[in-house]
Amino acid sequence: MPGPILHVGATVQCAHGGQATPVTPFVRVQVGGQGITTLSGLYTVAGCALPPNAGGPCVTAQWVAGATRVLAGGAPVVVQSGSAICTPTGVPLIPVVVQPRVVAT
Repeated sequence: MPGPILHVGATVQCAHGGQATPVTPFVRVQVGGQGITTLSGLYTVAGCALPPNAGGPCVTAQWVAGATRVLAGGAPVVVQSGSAICTPTGVPLIPVVVQPRVVAT
């Protein structure tokens, strides 16, 4: 699935508005001077609004679908059109603001 590559400066949120940040970006490949993210990297989520009695909050997230033809360090790069699942809630991550210049398929 083609789309802009996500980098460290991208704004990514869980479905409840929590801010997601990559734990281990791939810094050997940079977009706009910032490291990119790959499917092998984990995201942490802070500020999720889902209360504990409703199964929340979102704590971590893992991308499960990304680029099919572009790899970095042997792992597919994360693209805006990819999908991720938050733990323990199972909701998706939503890339809100990404760099528009570098697209991967």
